[in-house]
Amino acid sequence: MAKNTENNTTNGTNGTLSDKKELFLKKLFDSDFNISKACELSRIGRQTYYNWLEDDEFRQRVDDLEEKDMDDAESALRKLINEGNVTAIIFKLKTKGRKRGYNESTQLELVKPISEINFDEI
Repeated sequence: MAKNTENNTTNGTNGTLSDKKELFLKKLFDSDFNISKACELSRIGRQTYYNWLEDDEFRQRVDDLEEKDMDDAESALRKLINEGNVTAIIFKLKTKGRKRGYNESTQLELVKPISEINFDEI
């Protein structure tokens, strides 16, 4: 006789998530982390998802999927950079190259003491 795991929920000790939670995780990843879409595809309410986040194992799996998604995005960005994509290169420099001076912030050089500046004139 086959074991029914449909209603098997985790309490953090048995190391397995219910089939419904596993389905949701797959749909969450497949829907690019659109929670509403994943809930709809999994046929659960959004509140159920938030309740599930209280389960440490489920939350860890969501976090792991988000890390994998970020790794995938960084790999795609690296590929574009290697292909010479100027937009990708500029993005990388603006986000990761700030400490080397690649940023868009404006620096002001004061020519007189700040107490002498009339900010209403600026």
